Amino acid sequence: MKLVIHGKNIEITDAIRDYVHQKIEKAVSHFQNITNEVDVHLSVARNPRISTKQAAEVTIYANGSVIRAEESSENLYASIDLVADKIARQLRKYKERRQDHKTQPVSKDEVVAPEKIVTDLIGDRTPELPEEVVRTKYFSMPPMTLAEALEQLQMVGHDFYMFRNIESGEINVIYERNHGGYGVILPRNNGNNNGYNGKSSQSSVTTPEKAKA
Repeated sequence: MKLVIHGKNIEITDAIRDYVHQKIEKAVSHFQNITNEVDVHLSVARNPRISTKQAAEVTIYANGSVIRAEESSENLYASIDLVADKIARQLRKYKERRQDHKTQPVSKDEVVAPEKIVTDLIGDRTPELPEEVVRTKYFSMPPMTLAEALEQLQMVGHDFYMFRNIESGEINVIYERNHGGYGVILPRNNGNNNGYNGKSSQSSVTTPEKAKA
């Protein structure tokens, strides 16, 4: 298993490196067969208004899936402890989902529910790019179903997840809605235009558990 440690506004000392290896390797010890690479990002916020200044983020690449956890506190070692426990729980859930899918595959009809199409997402606002790019991430985007993208969203801990739809080959975004459930943003085609035209259609998504409720 490959474990990479990055630091921002902090020096990665031998003591910190040894502690990360000890805690993270223990957290993933029962999941070595599905873990390919572990990326650990440690950072210290320079903003004095932030009380939980020291953060630890762990990203695990497991058989084509991405599992992520992040924790922060006033102490870096405590943050590492917290994120190690959290990533172990995430891995356990991931392994249980894989086992469940082998016996009970999720039906697409149970996952997707159509919603009213939104033709204009920005209204009178002018699209603007941020003045400064704070962080850039690159990751592989293998084609996947909507159900698989929903699982990825739940594992990475973000409020949205971008993926390549296995049916259309297009880039879609699945996100967590403020009022519950999940939504999907996908490009709309005009006539023979196969590209993105600046407008999006949306669908709502519910988990199988919510669909039965």
